[in-house]
Amino acid sequence: MAKPDLQPARGTHDLIGEEFRRHHHVIDTARRISALYGFEEWATPIFEDTRVFSRSLGETSDVVSKEMYTFEDRGGDSVTLRPEGTAGACRALVTNGLTQANLPRKVFYAGPMFRYERPQKGRYRQFHQIGCEVMGAAEPLADAEVIACGWHIQQALGIDQGSVLEINTLGDAASREAYRAALVAYFRASADKLSEESRTRLEKNPLRILDSKDPGDKALVADAPTIEAHLTEAAAAFYAGVKRALDRFGVPYRENPRIVRGLDYYSHTAFEFVTDRLGAQGTVMAGGRYDGLVEEMGGPPTPSVGWAAGVERLSMLLEQAPGAPRPVAVIPVGEAAEGAALDAVQELRRAGVAAEIGYKGNLKRRLERANRLGARAAIIIGDDELAAGVAQLRDLDAGTQDRVPLAELAARLD
Repeated sequence: MAKPDLQPARGTHDLIGEEFRRHHHVIDTARRISALYGFEEWATPIFEDTRVFSRSLGETSDVVSKEMYTFEDRGGDSVTLRPEGTAGACRALVTNGLTQANLPRKVFYAGPMFRYERPQKGRYRQFHQIGCEVMGAAEPLADAEVIACGWHIQQALGIDQGSVLEINTLGDAASREAYRAALVAYFRASADKLSEESRTRLEKNPLRILDSKDPGDKALVADAPTIEAHLTEAAAAFYAGVKRALDRFGVPYRENPRIVRGLDYYSHTAFEFVTDRLGAQGTVMAGGRYDGLVEEMGGPPTPSVGWAAGVERLSMLLEQAPGAPRPVAVIPVGEAAEGAALDAVQELRRAGVAAEIGYKGNLKRRLERANRLGARAAIIIGDDELAAGVAQLRDLDAGTQDRVPLAELAARLD
């Protein structure tokens, strides 16, 4: 058979069958667990004013400069398909007038995101994320609870084995200013050994050098100063509070002083859940505190913390895909029985029992189709059954068969 001319666009894929069931299971589980922690689900637009993302991600970031799907609409406005979910949630908080009352707001979201990047295992140009944000809470307990929720979701999915929480602190503004000065002094002494990109970062955002993938940069980063010696007393106390709460929540972690966030609105906690089960691309959930982002969206200072996770990556970690639903097959034999079969199939559906009725075929062919569907039972109604007000209920796993009154089918199959 010739390959069809029309294929999914590069970096996109269809979710069908087992892959969809994995995808749905991840989102449904995250939605259920986050609700236990008091998170309310929000849905923001798939495209936004481009400034929502250029402000939140930084004009010079790779996402903004290289990866965003940005275009001018027919009205001449610049709009962007969302590359992540946090900025839209913060914008929604501001534009819906939710920054003054009933804080904190605990928000869960799920949906498609878009980035123009090289497709690879677990990464697509249209991909899907789940995320949790706590907006309007300045306490370290908020950081620990949002992390605990993410850990609980991984446990509920059965993917916590091999997943490790790595945490760091970015400190407060005074801590970062002192740390920035120490980094600049350190890297300037070896500037000739830095990559061209990191030499540029040295002037604009030296913290981002710590996240460089260049081998030469990595060798220098290994001996770079850490923020610990530059933390103010208040920042050190905040970090200690986060770790105490994580201990009480029963979330294991290890400290990684190289986890950084490049933009000024990030502060205090930065964290990632990493695994060795996805090859080089090992981060499955990442987040941190972003106390200045709501202000970037035009709102008042609103301390916030959250995380996001890729649904595709989480679904790849599932040991087994959820099974397909197993319906009941209703099979009329003969024209007279078809009306009773239609009544029976709708009655089962109203009772919450998944039921299928074939459109054509004799008994043998309909039973074959029932087996292909993975049906758990078949209800067979012929002239004799119709006259007696019963049906033959065949258990397709055990191979047994009973006569059951039509009115009792739903109760038997519940």
